[in-house]
Amino acid sequence: MILFPNAKINLGLSIIEKRSDNFHNINSIFYPIPLKDALEAVIAPELPFGEIQFTFSGLEIPGKVETNLCVKAYSLLHQEFQLPGIKAHLHKCIPMGAGLGGGSSDAAHFIHILNEICSLQLSLESQLNLASQLGSDCSFFIKNQAAFCYGRGELFEPVSISLSGYSLVLIYPAIHIGTKEAYAGVIPKLAEFNLNSLQVSDITNWKRYLKNDFEESIFPQWPRLNEIKNKLYESGAIYSSMSGSGSAIFGLFENKINSQHLEKYGQIWQFDL
Repeated sequence: MILFPNAKINLGLSIIEKRSDNFHNINSIFYPIPLKDALEAVIAPELPFGEIQFTFSGLEIPGKVETNLCVKAYSLLHQEFQLPGIKAHLHKCIPMGAGLGGGSSDAAHFIHILNEICSLQLSLESQLNLASQLGSDCSFFIKNQAAFCYGRGELFEPVSISLSGYSLVLIYPAIHIGTKEAYAGVIPKLAEFNLNSLQVSDITNWKRYLKNDFEESIFPQWPRLNEIKNKLYESGAIYSSMSGSGSAIFGLFENKINSQHLEKYGQIWQFDL
């Protein structure tokens, strides 16, 4: 079975407070976008129960195989269901350290795959619970619909925000920003804007009040990111922001643009939403 785990962008991101477990409470709207990895898995009768062979292609994935969230998802499910041997392959297209949630999406989609090929009959609530144990934003990708996210990012409510009809330009400047590094410079504070009241009909005003708190500490360290954001506005973006803890920067446009002049800033994708 093959699925195509997609990325997400953040429409606003407020870091509210540091918790006693050293995580942070946040408010954000997560919005799925069409940038995708490819993830395939099959049952391998030649492998013993509880063993997974996981291979990669595409973008380099640092670290040991056993630390990959898909492998962790397999181990988590095996504890309860005694899973058969599995062969899986991930073709990586979503850059890491970009604030796009690619690893979390891979893990959530792998739960979907294992549920199907192993006939686990997991309820939606069970899948959400399993995903939340793997990472703060993994559970978002189980439903994979625009949502207001809170807590450490594992709690969410559906929102009616739709960017259908807009064009998205996404730029990844090949700067890897780790989550720990990003949070190190953050000073939590109460949200200045209630994201639950966000309206697409007011999108021309988003620039004034819809903010990503990570930009305050990350942009001074990486001025190029602010330069990219400004360049997207100069190119006609209605709204531009860093996604998550960075470093990908996106711009929303009313119409598709010629993005050739932006190629010097990094890898570019353009999608009709």
